[in-house]
Amino acid sequence: MKRKIRVGILFGGRSAEHEVSLQSAKNIIEAIDKQKYEVILIGIDKEGRWNHIDDSVYFQLFENAESPALPEFTDSMSVIPYRGKQEFLILPDGRSIGTIDVVFPVLHGTFGEDGTIQGLLKLAGLPFVGSDVLGTAAAMDKDVMKRLFRDAAVPIPAFLVYDWTKKDAIEFTEAERTLGMPLFIKPANLGSSVGITKVKGKEDFKDAVHEAFQYDSKIIIEEFIEGREIECSVLGNKNPIASVPGEIKPRHEFYSYDAKYVDKEGALLEIPAKIPPEQTKRVQELTVKAFKVLCCEGLARVDFFIKDNGEVLVNEINTIPGFTEISMYPKLWAASGIPQTDLIDKLIGLAFDRIRREKKLKRSYF
Repeated sequence: MKRKIRVGILFGGRSAEHEVSLQSAKNIIEAIDKQKYEVILIGIDKEGRWNHIDDSVYFQLFENAESPALPEFTDSMSVIPYRGKQEFLILPDGRSIGTIDVVFPVLHGTFGEDGTIQGLLKLAGLPFVGSDVLGTAAAMDKDVMKRLFRDAAVPIPAFLVYDWTKKDAIEFTEAERTLGMPLFIKPANLGSSVGITKVKGKEDFKDAVHEAFQYDSKIIIEEFIEGREIECSVLGNKNPIASVPGEIKPRHEFYSYDAKYVDKEGALLEIPAKIPPEQTKRVQELTVKAFKVLCCEGLARVDFFIKDNGEVLVNEINTIPGFTEISMYPKLWAASGIPQTDLIDKLIGLAFDRIRREKKLKRSYF
């Protein structure tokens, strides 16, 4: 009998998106083909400690369905980033959890979607799902992402950037003059709409700046785009493909964290989006272009605005998009003919494809 492929599902983490990560991981664990894969659960608590999650702990996580979180681990596993046959993770008592064939990082935001965990996995020589170090890091930093898009002629909303050293010099009048009103203020390095405020006037401005700086040392101030919110999923390595687009119709002030992950009625998801064929084609072309500009691989979700005049603007790209039961990424692929179980299988296959390609590279001059 053929041995099952051992997949390490890596979830939790130190990010403000810890709870979202658990919900995404749960959905992946339930959908993965258990006949083909053996799932190894690796949790990272909010302090950054790693540990193996057994079935009893896993089921307890979701007793509080509104806000599951990993318990604080009193001990943590040793992580061995060594390229070789020895095990990657050692339990606190010195035992090994065995060889892991491939890792599926389900770590949204900081320390998971910013190239840090990807660098560790590369050092360990492990195949992993999703973009490499460069793609994740570039996509995570909205400032870097937007500048790369601008240089590649990818259409984007107007924006301003400030780091913490300029915090006291940020003026409402400059933002209003440059970007108009209302506008959005957000951390440069975070996702899931955490730390984002829609500013409608001067009275909201300082509090919004303060809120964004709670999550990052650099913030983005971005023009408000009046238009439809469209999302499109992408799948592949060097020859990526785009899904059918979908439309987000928020029932909240904007597509907030609660609308995405807490309130199942927080937004209407229209899949596929009811847009003209030429706009569908434009969205799909820009999805693939944005993915390639940032050197992404594996998976991503690209978010758009379509203005009333038909102009299509790229808002951002997420390299580890939400994978919860109400998330757009898997829903868009299901509507495109790839159900979740098959989608997970393809993503793992892309991880193996990349490491096979990398192993063919010459690593020594002599």
